[in-house]
Formats: sequence, structure tokens, C-alpha cells
Amino acid sequence: MTGTEWATAVLLVVLGYLVGSLSPSVFLGKAIRGIDLRKHGSGNAGTTNAFRVLGVRIGVAVLFADILKGVAPVLAARFLASPVVVVIVAFATVLGHNYSLFLGGRGGKGVATGAGAVLAMMPVIGGYLFAVFAVLVLSVRIVSVASVTCTVLFPILAYVFHEPLPYLVAACLMSSVVLWAHRKNLVRLVRRQEARFSFPWHRQKGDGAGGQPPGSGKALSSQRAGKRSS
Repeated sequence: MTGTEWATAVLLVVLGYLVGSLSPSVFLGKAIRGIDLRKHGSGNAGTTNAFRVLGVRIGVAVLFADILKGVAPVLAARFLASPVVVVIVAFATVLGHNYSLFLGGRGGKGVATGAGAVLAMMPVIGGYLFAVFAVLVLSVRIVSVASVTCTVLFPILAYVFHEPLPYLVAACLMSSVVLWAHRKNLVRLVRRQEARFSFPWHRQKGDGAGGQPPGSGKALSSQRAGKRSS
């Protein structure tokens, strides 16, 4: 690599980490609802907690923003650098999301941002994983089951589809980071203590926490009251 190529590679990796470190969930929660997502629900600054605490509309916005965080840096790397650099950039975006520079090393669990990186690197595999994720979330209603299943499937599909070696390595590394972020979820799944996700049509039937939509004033008041009494 020439000096210019090295400089481009370093810039892309740093940019990938910084973009990954941006937290749409925390920003939108504070800007629109006056809520710090890290102090409500699971305390996680990821998409699932945004849906539960901030509601469906903001949750959808967070979902697309988190996916875009993975897509944009990886697409830029694909146009400007080698496959090896693309892999490192993809890994850097997931690291940034999970261990954000702007959130003191905290963050989400890398699923949505990792999905965006996968779509930019391997769009066919990304499409398959999205389909599997959607089916599992709608049927099982446990987001971590869908997340972990797709995370395990990712390197398997990369191997089956004969992706280049750098991409296969990236699949293994990214999956390892996401699985590590879900280690507590795995324990709860084994103990059958993992919470089910309540869609709006379920909450209308009184499903979930008293049928209260996530992020509603009543639900948040209940959370605050519970914290004051504890």
C-alpha cells in the first residue's frame, strides 16, 4: 500500500468507529421526549430498548439510523479501499455502536448497525438474515432469539455463499462481538426469563406491562415511581 492508501484506510476506520459511536436512540430520546434512554428500560442505548421506552415511531427512526450507521462507512470503504479495509471498517462500526466514544464506552448490542454493515458488504446474505429476523420476531416475540440466531447464521451463510476470506473473517469477528454483547440475554434465555416484545396489536389486548405502550407517560411515571420506592 502507498502512503495515500494507508492514510485513506486509517481515515475510513476512524470514521467508521466515530459514525458507529453516534447514538440516535439517546439523541432522539432527549430531543423529542426529554428522556435519557440509558436511565429507562434495560438501560441499553440500542434499538430494542428505544422501541420499548420511546415508542414505535421513534423506535423505527432509531432502527433506520442504526442500520445507516453500518451501511454508510462500509459503502464508502468499498469504493475507496481494499476488501481487508472494508472488513476492518465494518468491525469498527460495530465496536463504535457497542462501545461508544460519546457514551463513555457504553452503547447498544450491535445488531442493527451490524445488519447495515452486512447489507453493504454482502447484500444477498443481509437479505436472508433480515427475513429470518423478521419471521422470528413476529412469531417468537423475543428479540434476542432473533438476534442471536441471525448472528450465528451470519458466518455460516458467508461460508456457504463462498464469500472472500476477508469477509468470512469479518463475519466471525462481528458475530463474536454481538454474541458477547448478548451474554446476559443468553443466560436469561436458558432460564426462560427473557421478556417478550409487545407489538401495538398485543398491547391493545392488554398484553405486556399492563397494556401500556412503551414510552407512554403512564408507563414512565410507573417506572419513576418504582425507582423512588426502591
